[in-house]
Amino acid sequence: MKVALTIAGSDSSGGAGIQADLKTFQAHGVFGMSAVTAVTVQNTQKVYDIQEIGPRIVHDQITCLFDDVTIDAVKIGMVSGIELIKAIARALKAVNPPPVVLDPVMISKSGYRLLNQNAQDALVDNLFPLAEVITPNIYEAEALIGKKINNVDEMKNAAQKILNLGAKKVVVKGGHLEEDRATDVLYDGKEYKELHSHRVETKNTHGTGCTFSSAIAANIALGKTFFEAVSLAKEYITGAIEHSLSIGKGYGPTHHFFDLYAKAGIG
Repeated sequence: MKVALTIAGSDSSGGAGIQADLKTFQAHGVFGMSAVTAVTVQNTQKVYDIQEIGPRIVHDQITCLFDDVTIDAVKIGMVSGIELIKAIARALKAVNPPPVVLDPVMISKSGYRLLNQNAQDALVDNLFPLAEVITPNIYEAEALIGKKINNVDEMKNAAQKILNLGAKKVVVKGGHLEEDRATDVLYDGKEYKELHSHRVETKNTHGTGCTFSSAIAANIALGKTFFEAVSLAKEYITGAIEHSLSIGKGYGPTHHFFDLYAKAGIG
């Protein structure tokens, strides 16, 4: 069985972070392991508190797994502190890692900045060069290039500029553009590809970014090419949103096992 490692924070509500990543790996038939970067106090309504894990502990979680297990892909999620970012980079450099999918969690769905400029710079300087794929949303892409993005052509231009920051391949997620369809732009340095999906009318979209990036990592672990992995991940996240769960009083999670439940005849 293929193995993927998520390096991310814990979401106590189970919809995002390492919980979403591990569910996504398992849904793809990939065994999931985790290096926890932070513990959050949150439910479907809000984040109440966060406790970052010490950089040494995070570093050692990563290296001890590579000492023991052959890992086929790595996904990195939210990492908020500069020293933590540097510790992850040191750990990955020490182990000659497999392909890394980096979800640069810098700005929330609502446009709220989660990383200050110094931490953003550390993320770009230390982790972008180690990543096979970067998956910024529109707000994060705007922060990275310092320019507003209004359409698909500008998404392509952003992808080129982000590649110049050290990334090898880029997926600019267009879900926040005010268009009829949700369009993602993929760029591998040579070719652009657009992925389109219809918009699903639901408020239950908690963890979509985490799930999408971990689905890319899972497909890469399974041997898919970049364009194949992202296309399959797009299909998966669309289905997970279509079957999202009304759990809690706020924004519920996507359904990571919608396909398995359907095959089992579970509603």
